[in-house]
Amino acid sequence: MAQQRALPQSKETLLQSYNKRLKDDIKSIMDNFTEIIKTAKIEDETQVSRATQGEQDNYEMHVRAANIVRAGESLMKLVSDLKQFLILNDFPSENEAINQRNQRLRALQEECDWNLIMLRDEISIDLYELEEYYSSRYK
Repeated sequence: MAQQRALPQSKETLLQSYNKRLKDDIKSIMDNFTEIIKTAKIEDETQVSRATQGEQDNYEMHVRAANIVRAGESLMKLVSDLKQFLILNDFPSENEAINQRNQRLRALQEECDWNLIMLRDEISIDLYELEEYYSSRYK
């Protein structure tokens, strides 16, 4: 951005909430992924049978995978929210685009005005010549 402007309090808190959501979702993905890797390790014999431990690990991996998917969807929603925020609150670039469009249209208007003036002058000359021709012919 060319200029950093102070944001109103509501925008500032909104950006802070976006930042918090980003950090929380990434932390959730990392934590769940780490726990899935830990669960995948084969441990020594415990008091629980291998089949029961396998089912428990399978269930835990499914829950953690679902948490990763939820965090990923939340990140995609965050990206969408950020795009919407940028579109709705990017007034400097919108103003610049409007100014550029106005300049192009004014240049086009000036060109059209100049062309119309030239056309008027040419028509005026032609009409004057026609008047002289008809006035001399019918005298």
